[in-house]
Amino acid sequence: MKNMFQRILVPLDGSRLAESALPAAAYLSGTFGVPVTLFHVMERRAPEEIHGERHLTDPEEAGTYLAEVAVRAFSSDTPVERHVHIAEADDVARSIAEHAGELGSDLIVMCTHGRGGLRGWMFGRIAQQVVGLGATPVLLVHPDGTGRSRTYSCKRMLVALDGNPDHEEGLTVAAGFAKICGAELRLIMAVHLVDTLSGEQAATAKILPRATHALLDLAAQEAKEYLNRHVTALRSEGFPATAEVRRGDPPTVIVDIAERTRADLIVLGTHGKTGMDAFWSGSATPDVAKRSAVSLLLVPVRNR
Repeated sequence: MKNMFQRILVPLDGSRLAESALPAAAYLSGTFGVPVTLFHVMERRAPEEIHGERHLTDPEEAGTYLAEVAVRAFSSDTPVERHVHIAEADDVARSIAEHAGELGSDLIVMCTHGRGGLRGWMFGRIAQQVVGLGATPVLLVHPDGTGRSRTYSCKRMLVALDGNPDHEEGLTVAAGFAKICGAELRLIMAVHLVDTLSGEQAATAKILPRATHALLDLAAQEAKEYLNRHVTALRSEGFPATAEVRRGDPPTVIVDIAERTRADLIVLGTHGKTGMDAFWSGSATPDVAKRSAVSLLLVPVRNR
């Protein structure tokens, strides 16, 4: 399988929190054998501090910083380019998404958030908007509890599916990752229990409990058959792949399986919209991001 990733983009704001993405970028650039572009956008009306540190507000200072990071975070044989977007931007997320295309990047690696709801890199804001505004997969890396970088590897991948063919683009990208990294693929689906349903479905379940139970049991059986078809196809191509269907709340199921299997990466497909309700399974993606320390690979998908 041809490597589908040819260049990695790493947005940085000068903070140690944002630098939490660097170990993953270094690992993947070395594993994939592709160059990295370190990127900083000058923000209009930028705050004096970001994440409790002085913000980079001078283009020359930003260029010097990116040059220092290139030497510090990457091996000497890794091609590292640097780009400072000098024109001040009102919309940082849009600038990142647009530059991914302009600079030929097909994977964006960035930090999710730290403790205390730190400004600008919270999942659901910059990172979520970058996913929604572009067509480039985004790898979201969690810092550790102190805001420092984590050692990165990618040997066990969890691919969450929901049976929607649109979201299978996430599986395609995951297979590309797994082929290059030599990773195991575990496909999972969560099927609700009656007591984990919400909204209209929960109301219907109260009126028709037996019918709802029967429908959910049928959905679980169909989910097993659906995943088994994908596993059979993956194994025929040489991938070590397994499948698991669990009953319960989707975010809880995903986080529990990720912890139990010691997954290095969770792969999720997401629609190209910026609203929090645009993610598949309602709030599954932001909930997983908040509750799990496992890296997330978010793959933008478009309705066919």
